[in-house]
Amino acid sequence: MPPRDIPGQLSGTILVHGDHVTGIEVAPSISVTTTFRAPPNCDPDGIGATNPDRHVYSRYSQTIYSKVEEILSKVNHGHAITYASGLAAAFSALTYYKPKRIAISGGYLGCHGAIDIYLRGRPDNNTSIISLEDDFQEGDLCWLETPLNPTGESRDIKYYADKIHGVGGKLLVDSTFGPPPLQYPFKFGADCIFHSGTKYFGGHSDLLCGILIVQTAEEREQLWHDRIFMGNTMGSLESWLLLRSLRTMHLRIPRQSASATEVAQWLDKAVVPEGQEFDGIPGGMITKVWHSSLQGTDSKGFNPASQMEGGYNATFSILLSKVEYADALPHALEYFIPATSLGGVESLIEQRVKADPKEDPLLVRLSIGVEEVEDLKDDLRKGLQTVAKEVKK
Repeated sequence: MPPRDIPGQLSGTILVHGDHVTGIEVAPSISVTTTFRAPPNCDPDGIGATNPDRHVYSRYSQTIYSKVEEILSKVNHGHAITYASGLAAAFSALTYYKPKRIAISGGYLGCHGAIDIYLRGRPDNNTSIISLEDDFQEGDLCWLETPLNPTGESRDIKYYADKIHGVGGKLLVDSTFGPPPLQYPFKFGADCIFHSGTKYFGGHSDLLCGILIVQTAEEREQLWHDRIFMGNTMGSLESWLLLRSLRTMHLRIPRQSASATEVAQWLDKAVVPEGQEFDGIPGGMITKVWHSSLQGTDSKGFNPASQMEGGYNATFSILLSKVEYADALPHALEYFIPATSLGGVESLIEQRVKADPKEDPLLVRLSIGVEEVEDLKDDLRKGLQTVAKEVKK
């Protein structure tokens, strides 16, 4: 019987053994070679995409990231290909789909930047940007980020899948905030899944990686051919670090999800008027908390729980009542590190406007790690108390 890996679960057996490692090594060695000894009568059609055991040149294929892509394909229920960074993957998706229009609203500033550069290179193509709420047309690419950066709010994948497929377009889901086992976008109609593997797949804040997952081997092979000549292959060291990280993904992400859900719901109870307090948190400081678990069912009948079957997102945001609070809080904590990025084993916090100028200066984003949840809550409690006293001076 094969190892189980079904939506809502994530097989640790596949994550540890899914690359079919053989030999005497327990932990695979890193290979840094760029070129390989050619066998007699080498068939060039067997390179990389269809036969990764026949390596020729590391821009085509290499043992360590062939292993990574095998595991990523299995746990994402599709055909995965890796890139040197999340934005390299985003740009590769654009060149693959060649959309007439791109429907996108909000989300990560880096993907908007990649789209801007893509459009700059197509001045005569008249590719344009539209909103997710505009009417779609044939040839459109719907770029749906869910849960949404930086707030962590969920969007209805099936709704947008039906909308874009109804006119013959394609749906790309940026699922960076919702990695396995939290959500599986193919189940709800995605054509392509995008991840910044730097975040939860990497999980240790020490590598850059981008991932695209498509539904067929033919689509993956075309992306692989494109990658050869775009030159955005993931490096050997990063691939080796990612292979290490995948072995604990089924332990890290459910822990982060459960802790973040508890912290977000706890902070939401602290949205009380000035002069009151909740569990030691002064009232009037926190005015809003965003998190998928707090959304409930919307007017169209969508509830994030139906989509995030394996748990809610571990990154979310809070809105503070004063800019001085938002500016000071990240630097008033012991366990939360004031830094950008997300998804690592350590908890991070940032006033998001310092990384993304379009964001509200009152918004603070939190990425929950694997620390003890009561220690994180106590850290936030003390930090908010300290900031409240300092700002009043």
